[in-house]
Amino acid sequence: MSDFIQFGTIRTLHNIGNRDVGSLNQKLKKYSRNRPMALLMPSLYSDLFSPAMDGILAILRKVEYLDQVVIALDRADARQFKESKEKIAQLPQHVRLVWLDGERIQKMFSVVESFGLETGKPGKGRAVWMSLGYVIASERSTQVVLHDCDIITYSEEFLARLCFPLMNPRLGFEFVKGYYPRFSDRLNGRVVRLFVIPLVNALITIIGHHPLLEFLRSFRYPLAGEFGMSMDLAKSLRIPYDWGIEVSVLAEIFRMINPRQVCQVDICDQYDHKHQDLSDDNPEGGLMKMAIDIAVSIIRSLATEGVVMSPSFFSTLRITYLRKAQDAIQTYNGVADLNNLEFDRHSEGRAVEAFATSIRYAGEAYISGPLSQPLITNWNRVISAEPTFLDQLVEAVEQDNLSPVSV
Repeated sequence: MSDFIQFGTIRTLHNIGNRDVGSLNQKLKKYSRNRPMALLMPSLYSDLFSPAMDGILAILRKVEYLDQVVIALDRADARQFKESKEKIAQLPQHVRLVWLDGERIQKMFSVVESFGLETGKPGKGRAVWMSLGYVIASERSTQVVLHDCDIITYSEEFLARLCFPLMNPRLGFEFVKGYYPRFSDRLNGRVVRLFVIPLVNALITIIGHHPLLEFLRSFRYPLAGEFGMSMDLAKSLRIPYDWGIEVSVLAEIFRMINPRQVCQVDICDQYDHKHQDLSDDNPEGGLMKMAIDIAVSIIRSLATEGVVMSPSFFSTLRITYLRKAQDAIQTYNGVADLNNLEFDRHSEGRAVEAFATSIRYAGEAYISGPLSQPLITNWNRVISAEPTFLDQLVEAVEQDNLSPVSV
């Protein structure tokens, strides 16, 4: 059972144990009459045919308050797209695949690029961006929530609690972020525990209590892939295409709306999904690549707020981070011991050392290209450049989903 203490600059909706998912579903069904909700899921073909996705689809078949389900399908050829269409046909909602590798959607990317606008590199961010464009263009929903397709611990309550803050008309939230504890036989979530939180605390030690850093520190799980927003906000949001997507989205939200319109919600008692390797000897892979992209995202977001950073700043940041992260290891050792969980101090220490190296890479990337930002053009800008683009996008998605596929 959680407490219900509020701290930081955003609102926290706790899970205090007095819950009835059936009653929650009924409230959401009532709200959906005037506030229809879309669910967007970025997915690789391999994720769509995983046991985790089978569990997610089994839950979604019973959900009555969702108006539409949109799956951003990446790394799929024509045969795999056809199989994916057959797989999701079991859902009762208005369901569509946005086939990122298909000829029609590839043409849509080219149309945007022809106006000199950024569409990013292939990856999760780009998939989310194009699929979000379809949700906007379809004009079926007034808000949208996103989550991944590899969630092993998915449940009815998980989705209901994520949707509730946006769908309840009395709460006034424009953006919601999920949070949860990540553990199995040991504490998981190394990038949050041992990198993001110590890094933000180190930056506060050096810079002081900057509003953006306080905003980021208010989130209990800033890298959660479960978040949602109003459709008006979705049109203005610039989405990054690298591993920094979750942190960059938070930085964009900080820039766009009042923190009082932002909340985080406790969506489950335990969360698990597929895990990434540390890859401490490879800055282009695994958690190392993720940490570098996250650090670069935070650094560039601070730069847009007027914070000046030099090579000596990043040397100080690495040293300060190491102290914060080493203190965190001691704290999490206590958490693990108290809850009878495995705890490998050596592997935790290796992760911290690797993450400290990622700060050096991030600093070098910023110094060499301070104006470079991996952000995709927002949808309001695309519509301004080509007013008929959203109609073209709807037509492309509908043709892919309703026409026979040649394999």
